[in-house]
Amino acid sequence: MLTCKRNKFTLPPSITYLNCAYMSPLLKSAEKAGIRGLRAKRNPALISNEDFFSDSNELRKAFAQLIHAPDPLRVVIIPSVSYGMATVARNIRLRKGENVVVADQQFPSNFYPWKRLCDDYEAEVKVISPPDTMIDRGKKWNERILESITIGTRVVAIAPLHWADGTRFDLMAIRKRSEEVGALLIVDGTQGVGAMPFDVQSIRPDALICAGYKWLLGPYGIGLAWYGKYFDEGVPIEENWINRLHSEDFTNLVNYQSQYQPGALRYEVGEHSNFILVPMLLKGIQQLNNWKPERIEAYCRQITQEPLNMLKEKGFWIEDEAWRGAHLFGIRLPSGSDLEKIKAHLLRHKIFVSYRGNAIRVSPGIYNTESDVKRLVRELLKTVK
Repeated sequence: MLTCKRNKFTLPPSITYLNCAYMSPLLKSAEKAGIRGLRAKRNPALISNEDFFSDSNELRKAFAQLIHAPDPLRVVIIPSVSYGMATVARNIRLRKGENVVVADQQFPSNFYPWKRLCDDYEAEVKVISPPDTMIDRGKKWNERILESITIGTRVVAIAPLHWADGTRFDLMAIRKRSEEVGALLIVDGTQGVGAMPFDVQSIRPDALICAGYKWLLGPYGIGLAWYGKYFDEGVPIEENWINRLHSEDFTNLVNYQSQYQPGALRYEVGEHSNFILVPMLLKGIQQLNNWKPERIEAYCRQITQEPLNMLKEKGFWIEDEAWRGAHLFGIRLPSGSDLEKIKAHLLRHKIFVSYRGNAIRVSPGIYNTESDVKRLVRELLKTVK
């Protein structure tokens, strides 16, 4: 079992930070890597041609290890989830009347590309709402999603967990159903990968897109995507020099190439060799591979189980453990509670969480302890009748 790793970060001791789903703190090692990259630009004579590729290759390998992908060349560096999703949407054609299935109120970057695509082809974005009940809510929401995937479904675009309240979606069952009707499965892994196990060989998504600044413990402005065989011959959303075949040979860049780099590398963002962000994200993912997502998940479950039971006993609603994340979950208040009053109270006591819809979104990390979660519980109980 893992122990608290707060000493790996530089969080102020005076705050209780339970908000990794908003943004992770930086590892000390990632901070140092970023500073090294920043200083390297002082003297660009020391930046070699090989430096444009070496750290990027290591980052692909590290992420491939994290998601159990056998081929690192299917991993690409992107600046954001919206970039990765735009790449996916560009390479999908719909027929009039077909549909794309999404979960209600899922993150906008995994909705807007599908809205545009469906508008262009006179297709439908089929938005699947949760049930209007708190009894077996997660289970019933998953059942609704499975029922909505029909012969007219071309794409299912979803996440392992709902970003607003941590509801768990059964990707294995969704994959099985999508294969039955010939639909693609596109996964936004931002709020899951790194904090819980994810295996592309078991889930078999057609694409997996992840922002780097949350559970991958990286900086803002960089992410990673994995593209399956469906996209092998697709068209990128930009044409840049480094994604072309033999771009490692700087002397021959004047000889234009019609072919792309092998695998999915055609989809990488221009200037992906970022000498600051790439080594920072690399440090984060290497650390995750050392700690292992399944152990991080178990640690988060251990430090939250007793405190959350205390809240349930006092009338707060939290999804059943089988249908929510251990590292990300929503707390819904007893009737008559004043959410604005609660926000102000927690802020005064330097307890940092998020508020999404009608849920208090809590997302502890490996730097938290059970005492942190109990502190949140104590202050919440002071604010309700």
